[in-house]
Amino acid sequence: MAPSPSVLHHTFVIERRYAQPPARVFAAFADPARKRRWMGGESERHHATRDSHGETFVIDSHTLEFRVEGAERWRFRANGALMTNDTFYLDIVPDRRIVFAYTMASGDARFSSSHTTIELVPDGAGTTLIFTEQGAYFDNKAESAAAREHGTRALLDALATEVERPGNPG
Repeated sequence: MAPSPSVLHHTFVIERRYAQPPARVFAAFADPARKRRWMGGESERHHATRDSHGETFVIDSHTLEFRVEGAERWRFRANGALMTNDTFYLDIVPDRRIVFAYTMASGDARFSSSHTTIELVPDGAGTTLIFTEQGAYFDNKAESAAAREHGTRALLDALATEVERPGNPG
């Protein structure tokens, strides 16, 4: 009997329409304070939030160098467990496209690697965002793939709140 594959590959595409123009949606990815706000925390340290499953997230640190070949790093705790997200930006076209690769880990154990493309398409006065992620989930963890897609949908909902926030430039 052949061993089961140690990597599960999963691709998903999510389309969302936002009433704001592409420049405003793009700015919510590029500005560190705004990104931190919609990704789960108003401040860098000790701000706990709960997701739709009741899990608690506390952001320990976040850095963002939003440029081609720049990096982004998140350190946070999910229900007390240390989690990391290390991102590398591959392509950025202002107001049109963001392409990045990232890994996720729990403690010292990486559990996934993903390649993501975000397209911002003008749609009347608003924007259609097309989010495509190609993921590799280590140790064939189907629940990780389903959770990633679910979590991404929730984050894109939070992005909608951020781009509608009064006073945001873009």
